[in-house]
Amino acid sequence: MFGSHFYHERIKKSVAVFGTLFNNIYIIRKDSSGNGISQVKVPLSFAPKNKFLERIRENPDLDTDTKVAVKLPRMSFEITSINYDPQRQLQKTNSFQSGGTSASTRNRFYTYVPYTLNFSLSIYGKTLDDVYQVVEQVLPYFNPQYTVTVKPFDDYNDITEDVPVALIGVSFQDDFEGAVEARRTIIYTLDFSMNVNFYGPVRPQAVITQIDANVFNMEAGLSDSDIQLETITVTPTPEGVTADSDYGFATAIDLSFDD
Repeated sequence: MFGSHFYHERIKKSVAVFGTLFNNIYIIRKDSSGNGISQVKVPLSFAPKNKFLERIRENPDLDTDTKVAVKLPRMSFEITSINYDPQRQLQKTNSFQSGGTSASTRNRFYTYVPYTLNFSLSIYGKTLDDVYQVVEQVLPYFNPQYTVTVKPFDDYNDITEDVPVALIGVSFQDDFEGAVEARRTIIYTLDFSMNVNFYGPVRPQAVITQIDANVFNMEAGLSDSDIQLETITVTPTPEGVTADSDYGFATAIDLSFDD
């Protein structure tokens, strides 16, 4: 119904960008004297929070077989909602051009449609210190937003966008109910919003290489033979340049209509 197929992978790329922000977080385990004894990288997965809670609760008894239990700490994130953002909407007829299949064509991009992607980042840990270390490595970068520069189109590397990621809320949950020997799970949930622009199909357009403007005598009647005074022709110089070249303009005025 809407026309030809197009796919710019905006949601897929937004998920990748968000995950990249948190894929290199470590915690330090210390002994009773406060000396660091090991460094652990916190795994990150794109998965619903409930999925990991079920996997953790599959083996609540730590005295039996801990090999099948999910190792903590770890993190997971998911998209919670996608909402239209009317405050960032621009004039719908606006457009810009970039690249082209030949020297005589350019690709036209019409103005984007703004949306907000809401993400939820969950941090799971066995001890409060593990979770605190992760949280404190995230919070200082968001005051309340962190801006990432991305390339929205794979085929057009000259087009970039600044994408703000804002921290909008922090909540926590301590799963301490149950037997003493049961696994304890501490969960911190950080809520984020990301501005994402969705573009429609790319439409090729011919490059304008010549402009002709006729000048008329507005005071003359329609039957007057001198109603057209001159013709102004504007062409690029040198001729044969492409849309990305450095060039000027040559203006020619034809006064053949003047007596």
